[in-house]
Amino acid sequence: MLSRRFSAVLSLALLTLVGCGGSDAPPLGQVEGVVTMDGKPLPGVIVVFKPEKGRPATGQTDAEGKYKLTYRAGVPGAKTGPNTVSMEYPIGGSGPAISAKYSTKSELKADVKGGSNKFDFALQSGGEAAAPPHAD
Repeated sequence: MLSRRFSAVLSLALLTLVGCGGSDAPPLGQVEGVVTMDGKPLPGVIVVFKPEKGRPATGQTDAEGKYKLTYRAGVPGAKTGPNTVSMEYPIGGSGPAISAKYSTKSELKADVKGGSNKFDFALQSGGEAAAPPHAD
């Protein structure tokens, strides 16, 4: 009898956890777009959307400069609200120099809404270049 009660309580507790557990992710919006430099696609660049508080979302541009953001592994999107956007090459990556105003001292902003968002970034070469990434 005791084991039946224990099983029932354990089952109820597990169902409660599954029902409430869902996801610890904040409200997210799906984000995609294209990054160009001087009118040409900018491939191989990591695009980072950093909210005022919380986890940043990242994506990498393909050969056509297209990106889609991921909040964390298996969870697409970015936190809704204002984000500072930066671009950088991955360690060992290279390409045209990215100005600090788009990377380490980014002036790029995006306000992510729930649902689908498209943010294209038309970068211009020139200006203070960001330091290249390095392995620690």
